Amino acid sequence: MEMPSQKFAFIDRDGTLIEEVNFLSRVEDLQIFPYTAAALTMLKEAGFRSVVVTNQSGIGRGIYDEAAMNSIHEKMSEELVGLIDAFHFCPHLPEAGCTCRKPNVGMIEQAINGRSLDRQRSWMIGDKLLDIATGTNAGVRSALVKTGYGAATAEMPECQADIIADNVLDAVTRLLAER
Repeated sequence: MEMPSQKFAFIDRDGTLIEEVNFLSRVEDLQIFPYTAAALTMLKEAGFRSVVVTNQSGIGRGIYDEAAMNSIHEKMSEELVGLIDAFHFCPHLPEAGCTCRKPNVGMIEQAINGRSLDRQRSWMIGDKLLDIATGTNAGVRSALVKTGYGAATAEMPECQADIIADNVLDAVTRLLAER
């Protein structure tokens, strides 16, 4: 028996769900946007699996270690209880040539983990061109948020997002309205 297709929201972390802090390494510096919980709740209620996909080259650069990053993800899970289905990260440097670093789709493939991905109804949400490119490369639609680096990204002529939104709550409201 074939499994039904699953809708996924692949969501960038820094600048999308939380304040952009260059190389966030301390739980004390974590600031979840006030509208993040509402956006994730709406996705959950609409039947999406919400998966954080985040490049964390600070690990590869030796700025912080995996334990520090995991403590931030644990704090996010505590604050946003039951709203994030999984965290996937790439610890590699941009020039490492790995398959997991966005805009490559390794983290998305890990997140799907044998499930049937409903590409027509799944989204990549983020604040950078590489997030939009990740969505394109995965064959899903993309939403750019103007938080983090998104305001500058939205002005770039190469930005081909399906939705350009003020923040993650605005993006989710709009992508759900397109159903």
